[in-house]
Amino acid sequence: MKNNNMGALKLSLIFVAFLLICGVAAAQNVQGVISGRSGATMTLQTQPSGSVVVVLTPSTEVDEVEGVLKARKKEMGVTALIPGLQVQVQGSYNAQNQLVADTVKFKGNDLKNAEDIQAGVTPVAQEAQANQQQIQADQQKLQQQQQQLAAEQAQTAANQAAIAANKAAIAADNKRFGELADYNILGEVTVYFANGSTTIDAQFKPQLLQLAQQAMGIKAYILQVQGYASKVGSAALNQKLSSERANNVTEFLEQQGSIPLTNMLAPGAMGTSQQVAPDTTAEGQAEDRRVVVKILQNKGIAGT
Repeated sequence: MKNNNMGALKLSLIFVAFLLICGVAAAQNVQGVISGRSGATMTLQTQPSGSVVVVLTPSTEVDEVEGVLKARKKEMGVTALIPGLQVQVQGSYNAQNQLVADTVKFKGNDLKNAEDIQAGVTPVAQEAQANQQQIQADQQKLQQQQQQLAAEQAQTAANQAAIAANKAAIAADNKRFGELADYNILGEVTVYFANGSTTIDAQFKPQLLQLAQQAMGIKAYILQVQGYASKVGSAALNQKLSSERANNVTEFLEQQGSIPLTNMLAPGAMGTSQQVAPDTTAEGQAEDRRVVVKILQNKGIAGT
């Protein structure tokens, strides 16, 4: 009887080990840069395998990780998964060879860079400014130490080349991620706000609901929400207002318009960029206090 019990225990352990091995084998880890969003899917550009289609589900966990060992994490929404973001995806492939995501992780500084690119902000402006300050310091040192003239001139030239390279990289990134060349715009609504307000006026809610209904009839649609502010007040306040306006419109579309977060890009806080009217008049200021919502469809899906 004892031998029989030992045999059954060994078989059980072997079976459990087999299940664990199968589970590990099924799990896949893929790293890459998000190159596009289409409906509840996104496309990753990876080094080893090229383009990978990732399926986002309501149970997909999205985390911003911190620390060298990535031990600390903050749960995020799928709307944070924007083009240009470097991510690590864990999941398993379905019958269509699509990676169904269990978890998506990314670093906070990578998200900030992607958001800056989307808003047309220079992500390396501080580095370029630091290089310029170093050039000026080198030039002052040249005046004080003539014996080091040749070395200082070489350093200045190197710094100038670095600035030029940074500007070229910024221009390339802005062209890749800042334009909507890969998408058709199939619908658009502009919501205007009172001075200093982030509350959606009642007159715009039917327009947003109608846009949501239109979007849900379009295959693989994505809603882009971008908030703006007039130049009245401080830059920090205007940035905050544009962010809260975009977030409130996104929340309304999700809760009242039944738009899944998987079909929305992260609300863009555009601040005072892309002014549509002069701020010298009250009417012009009112036109700049806005949130623009667009229905986008990938041209590859539309066949155009």
